[in-house]
Amino acid sequence: MTEKELSSYDATIHRNGRIWMVLALLVTESVPLLISIHYHAWPPFATFLQGFLPTIMVFWPIALVEVATFTPMLGSGGTYLAFVTGNLSNLKVPCAISAMEQAGVEPSTKEGEIISTLAIGASSLVTNLILLAGVLLIAQITPLLQSPTLRPAFQNLLPALFGALGVVYVSKNWKIAAAPLLVMVLFFLVAPKLQVGVLIPVGALVSIAFARILYKKGAL
Repeated sequence: MTEKELSSYDATIHRNGRIWMVLALLVTESVPLLISIHYHAWPPFATFLQGFLPTIMVFWPIALVEVATFTPMLGSGGTYLAFVTGNLSNLKVPCAISAMEQAGVEPSTKEGEIISTLAIGASSLVTNLILLAGVLLIAQITPLLQSPTLRPAFQNLLPALFGALGVVYVSKNWKIAAAPLLVMVLFFLVAPKLQVGVLIPVGALVSIAFARILYKKGAL
């Protein structure tokens, strides 16, 4: 792609991404608003604040951290698409990383951004199809999903997913991976209920700092 084509691509992605982000926000917020308008049921302001303030204290910092952490990995197109469709940590990000790995491209490159966007789009379509099938077949599959045989598997989906992805990256450079792995294990032992929004930036900073130390010592 020429410089002009790249500039046009970036401008289009950011324009459309912002439009869809605003539309998604309006749609999600309009549901409780329209319900309140239709039924003339409005929560008392003091009650609203009791629920709203703790929520923003926990989730707004996590949201800011996720944007700063995931954007370099997913690229602009992948970032807009992932944040509109949701479910980043346990679906969209692993799909994008796996797709870039299979395609042999690096994050923060134009090739990586295109592969990331395609992977996130494909995962969103597949997710919607699975949800549709689940809604249509919920009565038939509920006994199977709640069976004692499958219940332990569903409780360990996220560790299995990130464990499989982690092995690939740890094996590439175990020297860099050792420090963040050790720090994360210590965090889980000391404070197992810490939010993922806290653990992700801490792990990223430890990885960067340790890689810098190894680079200065010539160990990389």
